[in-house]
Amino acid sequence: MDLKLPIVIFDELTESVIRSTGMLDLASGEIRNVQYEDYDVKAEGMPVEDETYEFTSGLLTNGKRDVEFRIEVDIMSGAYSVTPSELLELKGRAAKLFSTK
Repeated sequence: MDLKLPIVIFDELTESVIRSTGMLDLASGEIRNVQYEDYDVKAEGMPVEDETYEFTSGLLTNGKRDVEFRIEVDIMSGAYSVTPSELLELKGRAAKLFSTK
């Protein structure tokens, strides 16, 4: 099954947050098509390269309900992904998020 979900990404710096969107592949945990909002990667570099970078999180939303999760960023490639253990937990939480109650 090929399931990709749109997510919001938050790169947390000491004094600011860089927001972007991407597509999370629930099969592999890879995050593709990252599009930054009001941030120029070519001019400023990847957020993870900033000396004030703290961590990255993601948000999966369905209506008024959402699930927050941790995202790993590879400093060498700039690739965003979810670890296998986090992905397993996220799949269960996402199933509940998208189930009707």
